[in-house]
Amino acid sequence: MNSKISSAPKKTAKLAEVDPLTLSTVWHSLQRICREMRRLIERTSQSYLISELKDISVGIWDGEGNTIAIPVGLPVQFVGAKYSVRYIMDQYGKDIHPGDVFLANDPYKGYSCHPSDWGFFRPIFHGDRLVFWTLARAHVEDTGAAYPGAYFSNPYDIHSEGLLVPGVKVIARGEEQQDIMRLIFNNVRLSEGVRSDSYAMIGATTMAENRLHDLIEKYGMGTVDDCVAVMMDRTERAVKACILAMPDGTTYGESATDDDGVDLDIPVTVRCEVTVKGDRLKIDFSKSDKQVKGFVNCSYPTTYSMAVAGAILFMDTALTEYHNEGTMEAIDVIAPEGLVVNANYPAAMGGAPVSMGHNILEAVMMAMSAALPPRAAAGWGRRYGQYIYGINPRTKGLYVFPGYHAEGGAGAVYGFDGYQGSASVGTLGEISRPNTEDCEIKYPWKFISRGFRLDSSGAGKWRGGPGFHWEVENLGDDAGVHTGAGQGETTFSHGCLGGRPTLANNCVIVRENGDKMKAQVHRLHQVHHGDRIVKDTSGGGGVGRPEERDPQAVWDDVYINEMVTLKTAREVYKVAIDTATRQIDWDQTKKLRAA
Repeated sequence: MNSKISSAPKKTAKLAEVDPLTLSTVWHSLQRICREMRRLIERTSQSYLISELKDISVGIWDGEGNTIAIPVGLPVQFVGAKYSVRYIMDQYGKDIHPGDVFLANDPYKGYSCHPSDWGFFRPIFHGDRLVFWTLARAHVEDTGAAYPGAYFSNPYDIHSEGLLVPGVKVIARGEEQQDIMRLIFNNVRLSEGVRSDSYAMIGATTMAENRLHDLIEKYGMGTVDDCVAVMMDRTERAVKACILAMPDGTTYGESATDDDGVDLDIPVTVRCEVTVKGDRLKIDFSKSDKQVKGFVNCSYPTTYSMAVAGAILFMDTALTEYHNEGTMEAIDVIAPEGLVVNANYPAAMGGAPVSMGHNILEAVMMAMSAALPPRAAAGWGRRYGQYIYGINPRTKGLYVFPGYHAEGGAGAVYGFDGYQGSASVGTLGEISRPNTEDCEIKYPWKFISRGFRLDSSGAGKWRGGPGFHWEVENLGDDAGVHTGAGQGETTFSHGCLGGRPTLANNCVIVRENGDKMKAQVHRLHQVHHGDRIVKDTSGGGGVGRPEERDPQAVWDDVYINEMVTLKTAREVYKVAIDTATRQIDWDQTKKLRAA
């Protein structure tokens, strides 16, 4: 682990007896408060990325920075947020008071994922005692980087990626630090929208503070402390029991992104070894590539967040609502400094959530699937987003059009096909896909086509969710298209147990005169009025051999779901269908599968 990051304090208090009804009520109240925070931000924020796509995370930590409640959000934004809390506590010491709010987006000083994720942290006191921290973190429209939006893949260093705020007090004892806020908003584009989103997040932390005070008033601080301690202990014991049930040993996983945005067409690879020994799980990234010039580097908290999230996927689903610091007590994440998974300053990190963060999660999923075949989970269709920026002729102002339109579906898991339409493995489905009509109202782009792409799922006994075909036309003036928020043109995510991996993503820009230009990931492209962007993306990977898939399910995919062609049904799944009768030819299918 990075020696600059504070470690967790050891828990020594003796656990008290807690009434089961009180324990359940207090615990689920903490979960509900988090969900209320997120809903408040959705209702009051102004940017499309936050209000509609829900690029938001919230949570509650105790007064020492231990994780209490993280029920909703993007893993990369909040699973490792305890490091941000402890960083602020280390910096400010005793100068933390009721009514304070801190802003952090710096990956090095504040431990954000990347500069576009702004996190507002509020300490919550009971009398003179600091008892909780709460966080609201979201991806803002702009952070003052070299180009509008985010994911600029060819930076000079981290400072090219925008304003860096290292856990600074922006509200002191309830009074806004107006000079600091003016300085911050003066250094971002779309400042009024970013200001509104910031106040939405601050308002959510205020609501959380009020709800927590109500909870303390009803049950007493001692009872709330006891409930939290008991839940952490129960979660730790439950997670350790899950690990103890896994076979001891070491398994391996790896995943690569297409390039780092500077040294083009050279893959960057994350490698992990997952070791189970007794009731402990170690995830070791020591064999990963060294840090690179481009924007795909990660800080340790980012790697930690994605690694822990990947491990949780393979634990008892009954624990889904209960993960907290107790979970993390059982998991060790090793990522030596100087690697792409724990880069040293001033390495750029704008692409950390997607172009390496997703790969970290994929590598852990691959290794865990090898360790637990009955819970095998294939990789999802690679994120294939873009940020389009330009002047909106309707408003005469700058717009930034974020993209979660064309990512493929979820990978299959043992026993089940992958979800259709899930956006992005790194969000674990928390991000929503944009509404077509709403996008056409907000941005000068016309949707020509949007639908599932035929034969795009990774084949298997259980297939992945399908990819997309997506086509839009520029009704505005010249615009920039940055493809940093994508990968998967030359690298792929895994299938399991003989299932096929994900397919290649592909994007072209079609000029108004019909000329076509390939729009590769991690690059900046220009489009003009009348140009079209056309994407074909991969679905998720498969689990199990395709020729073992239920022939009736293959027939359904051909004629009901319209996801598989007759050719793929025959050549990949070994299912023969009589086109005249639309019936399965069982004798021919048996011969194909026997061969």
